[in-house]
Amino acid sequence: MRAQKPKGSVVYNRSRATWNYLFMESGKRKSRKLGTLSDLPTKADAIRKAEVVRRERRLVAGRSVPTVAQLVEGYKAERMPKRYSTRRSYESWLGNYVLPRWGASPITDLKPRPVERWLESLQLSPRSKGFIRSLVHAIWDYAMWSDTVPTQANPARLVKVADVSKRQRQPHPLTMSAFQTFVKQLDEPFRTIACVCVCFGLRISECLALRWSDINWLEGKLSIQRSIVRQRVGDVKTTYSKKTMPIDSEMLRVLESWRARAQFSSDEDWVFASPVQLGRLPWSADGRQRCVPEGRIDRQNRPRQYPHYAAYLPLVARRCRYVNRRPAKADAARRHPHHDECLRRRRDG
Repeated sequence: MRAQKPKGSVVYNRSRATWNYLFMESGKRKSRKLGTLSDLPTKADAIRKAEVVRRERRLVAGRSVPTVAQLVEGYKAERMPKRYSTRRSYESWLGNYVLPRWGASPITDLKPRPVERWLESLQLSPRSKGFIRSLVHAIWDYAMWSDTVPTQANPARLVKVADVSKRQRQPHPLTMSAFQTFVKQLDEPFRTIACVCVCFGLRISECLALRWSDINWLEGKLSIQRSIVRQRVGDVKTTYSKKTMPIDSEMLRVLESWRARAQFSSDEDWVFASPVQLGRLPWSADGRQRCVPEGRIDRQNRPRQYPHYAAYLPLVARRCRYVNRRPAKADAARRHPHHDECLRRRRDG
């Protein structure tokens, strides 16, 4: 049976050896590639493929195209990651950048060229632009997954962000001597927090989420079971983060000393419970609790690597982050190479 010829023209491009479907849209001539000669050996095959394309176009034209804002609401409800810190980050990028610019636009307006030029106009780092591009990609994926638009190659794949993996500012790791100078000016519990982060290579969210029951005093082991972000307890960031690590004897004495002085020391209490919260929650890494009394700061002789005048708990988290970069090897390898020296100097004062 002869294939029915769709509205439009099926043309063979000899120079590229491809079949193309030509049609009119909004008074302009459009072209869509159907396939190569190896995919479609005869014109009848190309016409049948063009009929499928025509039905897809008619289906899209027969229904209203949703706006980006509508798709974002559906994406939040059905496909956005459930982890609190991840959702908070996604919602921040969507609310501050994607929705103000594209919220009222139909999803079909999120085409590669205008999106790429919009990203170039933003005063953001390449890494931040890469996050936004990933969200645009996710919105397109959701639109196809929910059958709102026909399944096709994701247009966001064509959006390029230059230097997306290149650092704009290099981190300044603390040397062991600089860390010792820094940690001596901290009051408890922030001094112990800093030592735990460095000796075990923990994220600040994992350190603050420790309970006394996570420490096996007899076997000398520490279990990482959870994290806490903005005072919301959740799972650790990756599956590899949920580990049980050995505790050095010196570090065990440090923890025993802190437990003896801590106001909340039962097994189910937080290791670094906040007295402001009456022990119900640990100290917050997002708050602005001052770690160093103002009178103790040596403004003339302080090292240039860190500003003691802004010595808050978030500063402890940022600085300890670059003392030790956590390896992905065995548990024993997660300790800082100068772990024993760090404990000895801390014990000696």
